[in-house]
Amino acid sequence: MHLSRIQINPARRGGRTLLGSPQAMHAAVLAAFPQPDDERGRVLWRVDRDAHQHWLYVVSRPAPDFAHVVEQAGWPTTQGGDEAWTVRPYGPLLDRLADGQVWAFRLTANPTRSSRATEVVAGIPQVPAGSPPGGRSKRYAHVTVAQQQDWLLDRAERWGFEVPEKDGVPDVVVRDRRTERFNRKGATVTIAKATFDGILRVTDAHALRTALVAGMGPAKGYGCGLLTLAPVG
Repeated sequence: MHLSRIQINPARRGGRTLLGSPQAMHAAVLAAFPQPDDERGRVLWRVDRDAHQHWLYVVSRPAPDFAHVVEQAGWPTTQGGDEAWTVRPYGPLLDRLADGQVWAFRLTANPTRSSRATEVVAGIPQVPAGSPPGGRSKRYAHVTVAQQQDWLLDRAERWGFEVPEKDGVPDVVVRDRRTERFNRKGATVTIAKATFDGILRVTDAHALRTALVAGMGPAKGYGCGLLTLAPVG
């Protein structure tokens, strides 16, 4: 497994295209791997927007070749070859994980809930009386900070961690909340994203390893589900 990072230049047309379209970024990321799908496996990616910098993070089984991204959306005159992006083995970090460890984390996700509702009243899905049990469900985005935070906390245990409290509240901040829309096969796709920054404590190292490489939540192909860890402080 590998963890890669490349800086995107928003001043270039190609950079703006990738940053403005999850579908375009998805295609650019997959183009970095010549392997067929069964050999490539799951590829996770995330864009971090920090101050005036935009970084693309990718977790993948094979190492990527981002030459095309540098040429179209990076700094080809000042960066070249291996200097244009960073690729690090992910195995050493995964192997180090152990129950009880504390890490700083960042996750961009698509917090959603499923419901058989067919009507929305005051922004809340309603299941009409007499609806048949087991009917087809529909996915709805969580739209408030409280809903999005609860979404993460409710799923943390299955992903192998807990979020400790600080001053009586969970040590996590929800930021960079946005809704992205794009066309796919003639239909409009809407993804509500939220980025979580906080502290976690490992409760099940095996489950956390699985979540780190398989992703968390829906819309993994469009910039959601990639959790990264960093030493606290």
